[in-house]
Amino acid sequence: MLRHTYTYNKVFQLEAGGSLDSLTICYHTSCETRGDRPVIWICHALTANSNPEEWWDTMVGKGLLFDTDRYYIVCANIIGSCYGTTGPTTYAKAPLRNFPLVTIRDLVRAHDLLREHLGIDKIDLLIGGSNGGFQSVEWAASFPERIKNLCLIATSAIVSPWCTATLEAQRMAIKADPTFDASKDASGGAAGLAAARSMAMVTYRNYEGYGRTQAETNPDFLIANRAVTYQQYQGQKLCRRFDAYSYYCLTMGVDTHNVGRKRGGVEKALAGITAKTLCIAIDSDILFPITESKRLSDAIPCASLEIISSDFGHDGFLLEHEQISNCINKHFDLCKF
Repeated sequence: MLRHTYTYNKVFQLEAGGSLDSLTICYHTSCETRGDRPVIWICHALTANSNPEEWWDTMVGKGLLFDTDRYYIVCANIIGSCYGTTGPTTYAKAPLRNFPLVTIRDLVRAHDLLREHLGIDKIDLLIGGSNGGFQSVEWAASFPERIKNLCLIATSAIVSPWCTATLEAQRMAIKADPTFDASKDASGGAAGLAAARSMAMVTYRNYEGYGRTQAETNPDFLIANRAVTYQQYQGQKLCRRFDAYSYYCLTMGVDTHNVGRKRGGVEKALAGITAKTLCIAIDSDILFPITESKRLSDAIPCASLEIISSDFGHDGFLLEHEQISNCINKHFDLCKF
């Protein structure tokens, strides 16, 4: 995948109020120019970047389902992130802690500006999992004429109280770190971010997943430690590649997800989606249970629901590539795009 940047040199108004003087978007494409290749647009999840070959390497690449030689694949880094798009650590006008609230609709408006810049009239397949699914369903509801096919994996039409509660617990951990407010650079809040990531992991996985991978190997153990070191490792790992300010900003954005806002409610908004849609749920997902995907598939006019089985909960959208590929091939003929 090739890295690019696009700068929108106009004021970018934000839905919740405030604005950005300009907007820089970091994005990746599978080739320099589209030519006559079908367009597959991938919306990434919360802390991922715009290169899906790095975080979805079982799905995106030469010879894989999303073949980088066959399709014009686009993935754009979202506003507020720390991977090249305008966010708390790159927007000099705003103190890191006070970067303005960016909603899911703002993310979609930025995607659509990039789509227009790239000269894409219609997207052959728009796909996203988790927070990427938020962006995908919002885009399909906002601009239905631009999306031909839609795939929503382990996601929802509106943020649930459970999801918001888990994120607020994580934000409380970040705010409890005194360096979050005191620091003038991206190193602030690192201890809080590590704790937040540790909290997040227990919602991304589940009882069965931890039992399978983090069980003690010594039958005579005195104190269970394997899961302890795993939690610490996951927190430290995120701190090496992300910062607390972007994490705080993006989780606040998750709480704005409501496809029905000012559209007469969720079901009415979903009824306006014209894309052929596949919703994929994971049977062990405690963050986005099957009922969330069923609500999507019931309300979108041309939609189907597939349920895959996994021991890895919500993270199954990244790990269960064979099942997801089979579902996509069952419902979409990618060769005829």
